[in-house]
Amino acid sequence: MPRERHIRRVGINDWGTHPCPPAYLRDQLREREGLDCEFDLCSTDDLDGFDGVVTLFHHDEFVGSVEWVHNIRSGYEDFPLDDYREAGVTMTNSTGVAGDLVAETVTGYVLTLAKGLHRLRDRQRNREWERLPWRRPFEVSGSSACVVGLGELGGSVANRLGVLGMGVDGVDIRPVSGLGIDRVSDASRIEEAVTDARFLVLTTPLTEATRGLVDGTVFEAMRDDAYLINVSRGEIVEPGALEAALDDDEISGAALDVFHEEPLPEDSPLWGRAEVIVTPHAAAQANTYSDRIADLVATNVSRLNDDATPWNQVV
Repeated sequence: MPRERHIRRVGINDWGTHPCPPAYLRDQLREREGLDCEFDLCSTDDLDGFDGVVTLFHHDEFVGSVEWVHNIRSGYEDFPLDDYREAGVTMTNSTGVAGDLVAETVTGYVLTLAKGLHRLRDRQRNREWERLPWRRPFEVSGSSACVVGLGELGGSVANRLGVLGMGVDGVDIRPVSGLGIDRVSDASRIEEAVTDARFLVLTTPLTEATRGLVDGTVFEAMRDDAYLINVSRGEIVEPGALEAALDDDEISGAALDVFHEEPLPEDSPLWGRAEVIVTPHAAAQANTYSDRIADLVATNVSRLNDDATPWNQVV
C-alpha cells in the first residue's frame, strides 16, 4: 500500500534570473494539470510548511528542514551530500536537461572560431571593412575534435560535431560505445588523445580526478592551431596554464563559458584577448530551459508521492 502523500508544498528558492526566473518556473508548475501540489517562492529563513525546495545553490538551512531538494543544475560539487544522507534528505539534480542546449552552444563556438566570426564582430564594432587573412578561416568538415567527458552532455556534443563532418575522439574514465566516436582514451592518456585535435572540448564533471586535468603538458601536446572549448567547470583547467599557452602560441585560442572565479574579474587578461571568446556561464541558456526543469520537477513530485525512485537521484 503506497504511503501517504508527503510532497504537498514545494518552495522555489530565489536565485535571480539565470537560467530562468524562479517566479516564472513557479507559474509553470502551478499550471500543470493533475499535479496535486502547491508551489510558492521561498527564502532560506522561512522554510516552514515546505516539503521540498527547488534551488540553484545549496543552503545549510535546507538540511533537516525539507524532505527533498532539487538542484536545477547538473553539477552538485557544492552540495554536502553526506549531510543530506545523514538528515534523510532526498537530493536530485538536472543531469540531461541541458545537454543538447549546451551542445548547440558548443557547435556555435566551433563555427565561430573556425570562421573567425568573433574577429569580424570586433571589426564591425570599429566600423572596419576588412576581411581576415585568406588562409585564416578553415573548413570545419574534415577537421577533428577531442571531447573530454562522454556523459549525456559530451555525447550530445560528439553527435553534433559528427553531423558537421568532423572526426571525433573522446576521453573518459569509462568504456564508451554507441556515440559514433572514432577512439576513446582513458583520462591518463589525455596528452596522446589531444595531439591531432583541432578542438579540445571539455564536458566532464568536476571531480578530484578531473580537477586540473588540462595542464601545461596537455597544452604542449596540442596543435599550435588548436582551440580549447570549456563548458564544464573552470577548475578542470590548471590555473595559469591556459594563459601561458596563449602567451606562448601553443594554441590558437579558446571559447570559455566557465572560469575559476565567477563572475570573471574585470582585471582578468582574458577579457582583452582577441583570440578568446568569453561567455558568462550561459551555454545552457535557452527559452525552453524552464519548461524542461518544470517537467522534471513535476515528474519527481509524482514519483516521490508514489513512493518511487525520483529521476536523477543523487542522495
